[in-house]
Amino acid sequence: MGVIYADIELINGDDLALSRKFIIGEDEIKRMHVNMLVDTGSYMLAINEDIQEQMQFPVVDKKKAQLANSHVVECDVVGPVELRFKNRATTCRAMVLPGNSEPLLGAIPLEDMDVLIHPLRQELIVNPDHPYFAVTKLK
Repeated sequence: MGVIYADIELINGDDLALSRKFIIGEDEIKRMHVNMLVDTGSYMLAINEDIQEQMQFPVVDKKKAQLANSHVVECDVVGPVELRFKNRATTCRAMVLPGNSEPLLGAIPLEDMDVLIHPLRQELIVNPDHPYFAVTKLK
């Protein structure tokens, strides 16, 4: 299977909450589209320092992460991050990778949005068994 990328909209979850309370306007919500590597070998969403600088997600934790080259680095964990893909959305935390590292869309947000990798088309798709809304497995 080849390398698969998806256009994901990232939204600052704190800004969304402030907008719902009419503290800030809709136009003040920080959001951006990012072409992310779909990485089923990664658990979490991973953004880089450049994205974090623009989006200003609150830092909620620090975690050690093992990179693909086997190096272990300590990363900030930020959130809430709202992700949107087609008619799907989820809210999660993200690891902040050093510098301008490639952003990764990991297994947890993929599963929560009920999206799949289509092996023939080499793209991320909405689960065809549930085209109108995400279904979460609880067992």
